[in-house]
Amino acid sequence: MAPLTNSLDKLLGYQLRRASTVMMADLARELSDVEMRPAEMTTLLIIAENPDCSQSEVGEALSIKRANMVPIISRLMDRGLVTRTRVDGRSHALRVSAEGAAIVKAAWERIDRHESRFTALFDQKDHGALIDALQSIRNVQDTD
Repeated sequence: MAPLTNSLDKLLGYQLRRASTVMMADLARELSDVEMRPAEMTTLLIIAENPDCSQSEVGEALSIKRANMVPIISRLMDRGLVTRTRVDGRSHALRVSAEGAAIVKAAWERIDRHESRFTALFDQKDHGALIDALQSIRNVQDTD
């Protein structure tokens, strides 16, 4: 039986979605023993990089809605990976705990391995062009 014709292969959005699926599956394998969802991991990484940030700032940086940030932060706090300190009557400053910092360090090592598998597919010029093109697509959302 001959392979099916797929005109979708010519569509940018379709290719981006398929590539994202492959990359996310690879990342999930790399981080499988950490037992964290991707949104939890990226949240932890952002907090580690930005001590004393607020939950709103993290949500904005990751394009995660406020209502979705609450359970993510709660799970990280329940695991003892993030601490929250009241700054004023309403806001809290978030910090990664010592246990969270150890996970961040291990996660970055694994993320580097994951990224290397895919960046090896491109020379430096093409990699830079791809990053720029993807950021241009993301910027469309930022202007809406």
